[in-house]
Amino acid sequence: MHLNIQVNGQNFILHASGAIYWPEQEILLIADVHLGKVSHFRKYGSAVPLPAISSNFAKLDQLLKTFDPEHIVFLGDLFHSSLNNEWKLFEKWVWETDQQIHLVAGNHDIISPLKYEAIGIRIHSEIIIDEFQFTHHPQEDGAYFNFCGHIHPGYKMYGAGRQSLKLRCFFMRKRQMILPAFGEFTGNYFLKPTDGEKVFAITGKEVILIA
Repeated sequence: MHLNIQVNGQNFILHASGAIYWPEQEILLIADVHLGKVSHFRKYGSAVPLPAISSNFAKLDQLLKTFDPEHIVFLGDLFHSSLNNEWKLFEKWVWETDQQIHLVAGNHDIISPLKYEAIGIRIHSEIIIDEFQFTHHPQEDGAYFNFCGHIHPGYKMYGAGRQSLKLRCFFMRKRQMILPAFGEFTGNYFLKPTDGEKVFAITGKEVILIA
């Protein structure tokens, strides 16, 4: 279900949901949930099934049950659009959650910070803890090891013929880890690793090192 790696002497657990747990700090990292996207698409005529809405919350609940973190850090694009019916579901989920929730604001996070603050969520432009920097957009300055989202990384595996398998992945560079999109119907941007880069592909319920 998950894979443990070490970065700068700290443990990070890559979970098959696309989240990362940092046990030393009891922090759960999640990127690009895009809550509200299903309702947004349905409003404009896309035939997206309603169960996709509850799927995001079910995955979040399972993660809290598995790791019981002190903090949840959403690395941007928590909510896809302006307010819609999913906001009420999110509010209810927050009120039933014991953890302190943080949002590192992303480009899709256009809802007023006051709405988040009213339900106890702390808003940040970035978070820095020890040698680690947590952002939405990838940062390349190298002063810290950067955990980020935004890209929705994916990886294509090819078979002997023309078969291909498209997978979400964690994409790791020397000073950076890009998390996959957590939410349903978010799409992928397919990356090819070069020297020194690693792909941790999510295959069903497992995380495996590809390259």
